[in-house]
Formats: sequence, C-alpha cells, structure tokens
Amino acid sequence: MKIGIFGGSFDPVHEEHVRYAQAAIHALSLDKLLIVPSRIAPHKLFGAAASGEDRAKLCKIAFSSLPQAEVSDYELEREETSYSFLTCRHFAEEFPNAELFFLVGADMLEDFFTWKNPEDILKNVTLVACGREEPILKTLHEKFRARFGCDFLPIDHIGRAVSSTEIRVKLAFGKRPDGVPAEVLREIQRRSLYTEPVILEALALEKPERREHSLRVALMACERANGLKIPFHRALFAAALHDCGKYISLDSPLLKGFVPPDAPEPVMHQFIGAYLAEHRFGIDDEEILNAIRYHTSGRKGMSTLEKLIYLSDALEAGRNYPNVESLRKLFWEDLDLCLEAFLEEQLKYLREKGQPIYFLTEEAYFWVKNR
Repeated sequence: MKIGIFGGSFDPVHEEHVRYAQAAIHALSLDKLLIVPSRIAPHKLFGAAASGEDRAKLCKIAFSSLPQAEVSDYELEREETSYSFLTCRHFAEEFPNAELFFLVGADMLEDFFTWKNPEDILKNVTLVACGREEPILKTLHEKFRARFGCDFLPIDHIGRAVSSTEIRVKLAFGKRPDGVPAEVLREIQRRSLYTEPVILEALALEKPERREHSLRVALMACERANGLKIPFHRALFAAALHDCGKYISLDSPLLKGFVPPDAPEPVMHQFIGAYLAEHRFGIDDEEILNAIRYHTSGRKGMSTLEKLIYLSDALEAGRNYPNVESLRKLFWEDLDLCLEAFLEEQLKYLREKGQPIYFLTEEAYFWVKNR
C-alpha cells in the first residue's frame, strides 16, 4: 500500500495545494493521501490565522474531488508544535506495512536541511518534492545525498505561484482573491473567515486609489513579516490602517480630543492616523500604533515593525522613481541597509528640491547609519 502525507498550515487551502495533490497521486500511484493541517507550524512562528477546525473543514471541501484524499486531525489534536518528524513517525507506526511518501513544496525542499531531526523523517518516509529547474535540482540532489546518504524523489509538477498570505490579506481588505477553489471561497465568505471589520471601517475613510495603495503596502509588509518574526496580524493592521488619517481634517469631529503636534502638513496624517487607530478603531497595541504614527517620517529607535511599514509604504509595487527596484531588492535582503539607503536618498531629494526636512526623518537617518 502506498500512502502520501501532505502537511501544512493550509491557511487557507488553495488551488495549487489541490493540483500538487493530484500530481502526487498520479505520479506515485498512491492508494491514500493524508492531508494533515498543522496545529502550530514552526516556520509560521505565530500560528494560523484561522482555527484548526476551520482549516480542516476547508481542506475537506477542497480535496473532496480526490477519492484517495483523507483529512487527518492528528496534528490538530496534539498540544505540542507540529514537527514533521513526529508526524512521520506516527504514521509509520499506524501503517507499518505501507510505503510512505512525505510531500513538501518546492520552496521547502531547500530548507529541509534545517528542519528538526530530518534524519528521523527519512527513516520513515521517502521525501517527495515538486520538479525544479534542472541546475537547481541537480545541486539539491547532490547536497541531499552528501548529507543524508539517500535521495529525495521529484515529481514532474511545477505549479504556479499562489500565496496564502496574499489570499488572507485580500480577504481582510474585502477583495476576491485568486487561487481559491470556488467552493472553499463560498465557505470562507459564508462563515466570515479571514475578515477584519475594523480594517474595512478604516478603509472607508480613504479614497479608492488610496485604498489600493494601502492594499499594496499590506501585501508587501505581510509577505516580509514572517521572515522578520513579526506576527501576521501586526503587519496587517499596521499596514491597513497606516493611511486612515490621510483625508481627515483637523476640525473633524473624529478628532475630538486630538492635540496636533508641531509637524509639517505632509506628515500630519501619520499622527492623525495613530489617533484614529487607537480612539476610533480600538487598537491598543503600542507597536502597531507607533508603526502608523511614524510611517511617513520615520524616527530614531524604530522597531522592526515600524521599519517594515515605513519601507513598505515607500516601496510598494505602485511606486515608481529612480532606484526603487534596487531598494526593493535590498528590502528582501536586509531591512536596516534598505532603511539607510532609502533615507539617504530621501534626504538628498528633499535638499535638491529645497524642501524642509522634518527633524524626525533626519534623526532616523543618523540613527540607522551609526548603528
């Protein structure tokens, strides 16, 4: 009997998960494919954005067309972190006479060497991965054999890029995301999963083009957040609300009790936005509030979240100015170097245009440069 194990957060499950499962069933002649949603995925750091019960139900809907597929709640019922070596060990004990295959995504294959107890995994299963470009695949085969004394099994499936993070962000913004099976999307909408009423209320204060900007900022920030160990919800709320004060005048009744600081007009909306986030939308996370409060000017002593929102606002996909592409590349490589480079260009631009420089921005530059 041949059994595949396909684990992941499935947060939410999307079309590429289903296509990969179909390809694996066909390529490996699987009798059974166990879909195993994780309780707490180590690479996610802060858990899923939907409950385990929700994600399992969505998986049952998504994989219902595959008779070999069966959703397992093994990891969801565990109290501990969902380490793959424990899952593989469990199913090896449950199916002692079966040939087991453990499916991983192409992007995860290169990280397998850093997983907890990878040798233990390979004692119980054959590792399976999507096909890759030939030079990369050859290098990985060689590295794999040198490290483990065995090899992984590629299958001929190169899926299109679908991001669960992008799907969650678009759902939070009230958008219809691509890449979600229609039945799954209907269930998400029916149960109001991944929705954020506060975000929709804040976006209602913005003009349509500004809402699109905020969406692009959130997509950029949330994709980068996990690698910076920033919780998804912090990046999402800070990005989504960062411009909620953009079109609010100082005499608005929404700002009753607000004391405006001595700041130039172009940066005033950041202070208004932080006030609204706290006093109208109930945000009490000081780190989120500061990310909103300084997203235009920056400041010395910025937290990682503040840097993330500041740079995502400056570099989102709709921005177009000299050197933006090189700055975007640096954004994914080193946030501090990117911050220093952007601030340097910003100060240079303001000086060349003869525009005043807000003291917080200048302090931010010297602070990051001298670190």
